[in-house]
Amino acid sequence: MAKWIMVVDDDMANLQMAGTILSKNNMRVTALKSGQALLNYITEHGTPDLILLDIMMPEMDGFETLKNLRKLEKDKGLRETPVIFLTADEKTGTESKGFEVGVSDFIRKPFNPEILLRRINNVISMQNEMNSLKNEATTDKLTGFLNKAATGSKLTQVCLLGVGTLMMIDLDSFKLVNDLYGHEMGDKVLISFADIIRETFPMGSTYGRIGGDEFVGFAAGVETEEEVADITVKLNEKLVKSAKEMMGEDMNIPLGTSVGAIFVPKYGNDYFSLLKLADKCLYIVKKNGKHGYSLYTTGSLPEEDISSPDMNIKGITEILAERNVSNVALQLDMDAFTHVYRFANRYFIRNNINSCKILFSLKKTDGLDEAKYHDFCDEFGNHIRENLRKSDLLTRSRYNQYYVIITDIREEFVDKVVRDIIDSWKKGRPDSPEITYEKEFVRNEGDLQEKMTAVIAVVDDDEMVLTATKNALSEFGVRVDCFQSGESFMKYVNSVEKVPDLILLDVLIPGMDGFEIFRKLKEIGGDIARVPIIFLTADTNDGAEQEGLNMGALDFIKKPIITEVLRVRVNHILELSMLRKRYRGRRTNFQDNE
Repeated sequence: MAKWIMVVDDDMANLQMAGTILSKNNMRVTALKSGQALLNYITEHGTPDLILLDIMMPEMDGFETLKNLRKLEKDKGLRETPVIFLTADEKTGTESKGFEVGVSDFIRKPFNPEILLRRINNVISMQNEMNSLKNEATTDKLTGFLNKAATGSKLTQVCLLGVGTLMMIDLDSFKLVNDLYGHEMGDKVLISFADIIRETFPMGSTYGRIGGDEFVGFAAGVETEEEVADITVKLNEKLVKSAKEMMGEDMNIPLGTSVGAIFVPKYGNDYFSLLKLADKCLYIVKKNGKHGYSLYTTGSLPEEDISSPDMNIKGITEILAERNVSNVALQLDMDAFTHVYRFANRYFIRNNINSCKILFSLKKTDGLDEAKYHDFCDEFGNHIRENLRKSDLLTRSRYNQYYVIITDIREEFVDKVVRDIIDSWKKGRPDSPEITYEKEFVRNEGDLQEKMTAVIAVVDDDEMVLTATKNALSEFGVRVDCFQSGESFMKYVNSVEKVPDLILLDVLIPGMDGFEIFRKLKEIGGDIARVPIIFLTADTNDGAEQEGLNMGALDFIKKPIITEVLRVRVNHILELSMLRKRYRGRRTNFQDNE
């Protein structure tokens, strides 16, 4: 599908030149002569893949146009369109300001066709991958719904602005599906139920999966109890029908849905407050027969006795405090564990406390009865609790897996603790499932931040450039490794365990120049071949830039190095590299721009 580019410039010659270059390269081009024309066009026809926007235009310049564009996109719920500024201005302040307000790149006028095309392809490729990574990070892989974190973020906005009903939905007797038909069938039921929610809720609704069989949805425009009742009936009927199609007509599990609902904004527009009330309504349904709904109204839930006196700090502390604490680890469900884990992790880092993460997995052995296997899985969790300290934490991540945090432990003692747990469990249980474990030791001695930051390699024969670059980048939290020759850098590449996140590479280096280094990295292949590269050059003509971009570099930074420009351009490209590490934990091809 052809890329759609909008070009906005008050100079007809520039519009014609850009249009000709892009059209000849199979791109769809829309030419507009003002910022207001751009806003009007997008309002009627939607957003393109990329916008080339002139800075110096009468009435509404590029900066004001970009500001109004972002407001329009936000109001319409659109994703931000990448924008490249077109400019003949050589001032570094203009470039710094542009990156600060969210521009993706700068292209100098008059245009060099090869550079124009390569920079457009780079920006669109980067934007598409960032959107893909962010989508992966916010989507529940099984159902395609928003995951728990993304649901909270999205519904916070929806409840603030929308009118409808927030509905918390729980599947009744779903555990029996897993127990009797297996987890693969359980997954099929969840996928099917997600489709049922999509087709049953009104157009424009928002849905999320917040737990194993727990869903939340904002039914857009639903404002009456009759509508809530109708949705609940349809969810139940369709679920049972679908389940029987998958498991057979003789399926007799009492599957159904329970719904807790609350009108928005009638009873407020704070998502988390509304969710608590909907959850309480859901609990009422669960206690009274299931397969139905409970709609919140004023006075429908048990209220506190407001006539009782305020409590003092001692009274509240006594309520919160643990009593008769058993000498066992703290076991929490996955949702509660998530919050405790995040707090504990911050505490460990701040106070330099080591910890170790353990994942125990139980695998069914030949001849072991399925029911007995499930009993063993249940019992093993209690065994872990009893053999760890009360300062340790665990949760059941799957029916046959337990995720454990052992606190304040030295690395050399971890395997002994784990082996003791497994060996003591197997005594007297000759038919026990096979137990395996994975571990990840977290050492928080000293400054952990350096391990968490990006690593940038800079290759330049000019010591002053290396020093200036290192000082500029180190100040905003990255580690900079410097090399004065291609040979020393290649030795580093061949010996380092983890490749850098970004490489800044001077073009003119004695011996092995920047282009030769680039080609050698590609020949090596693997992770190092996919690291994004920015060339540094004092060459003022377009030849070097054109050659480097055609090879696959993502940017060129002109010397002498301007600190502000260096930072914004590096940060701009580094963002995608760090998104990969955060969301995928692996590297993908960063230079695939076609």
